Amino acid sequence: MAELRTEEEQLEAIKRWWKDNGTSLIAGVAIAAAGVFGWNAWQNYQDNRAEAASIRYQELVNLTTSNSNDEAMLAQARELAAQINDEYDSTLYAELAQLLDARLAVEQQDLDGATRALEQVIDNSSRLYVQSLARLRLARLAIAGDEPQEALALLDQPIVDALSAQRDDLRGDAHFALDQHDDARKAWQSALTLAQEQSQPLYGVQLKLDDLAPKEAAL
Repeated sequence: MAELRTEEEQLEAIKRWWKDNGTSLIAGVAIAAAGVFGWNAWQNYQDNRAEAASIRYQELVNLTTSNSNDEAMLAQARELAAQINDEYDSTLYAELAQLLDARLAVEQQDLDGATRALEQVIDNSSRLYVQSLARLRLARLAIAGDEPQEALALLDQPIVDALSAQRDDLRGDAHFALDQHDDARKAWQSALTLAQEQSQPLYGVQLKLDDLAPKEAAL
C-alpha cells in the first residue's frame, strides 16, 4: 500500500508539474521547431537567390563577350548590370556585375560612371579580393586621368597578396607619371619578382623597365 501511495503521489506530482509547465514546454518546442524551419527556409531562399543571380550574371557575361561592341549592346549590358545590382545586392554576382559595369563605362568614355561603380564596390563589399580588384581598377583610372598621386593613395589601401604584383606594377606607372623614375623602377622590379614568386604572368612590365633605361641614359 505504501508503494501504491508513493506511485500515486508521484503521478499527482507529475500532473501538477505538467499543468504548471506543460504549456510553456510545448511553446518552447514549437518555437525551436519554427526556428529550425525558418533557418532552413532562409538558407533555401539564399541558395535560390544566389542561383538566380548567377544565371543573370552569366547572361551579362554572354552579352559582353558577343562580337557586337556597339552602343546599343553597351547600353543593354549596363542596364542588365544595374538590374543585377538592384535585385541581388550583397551577392558576389552583384559585385562582379558592378566591376563589369565599370569596364563597360570606360568603353563608353563614361569615366565618372566607372569611378562610381568601383567606389560602390569598395564601400559595400565585404570581400577583400573583390575590394582589391576595384582599388586596382580605380587606381588605373586615376593614372589615366592624370591623378597619379591619388592612385598611390589607393594602392596604399589593403590589397590581397594574390594581387600584389599588379599593385606594384600600377605603383610603377604612378611613379613614372610623377617623373619619379627611381621609384618607378623599384616598383616594376618588385612587380616582376612577385609575379615570378606567385607564378603569375605579368605582361609589359619588362618592356617598361627596358624603355626606362634608354631614357635615363639620355639625361
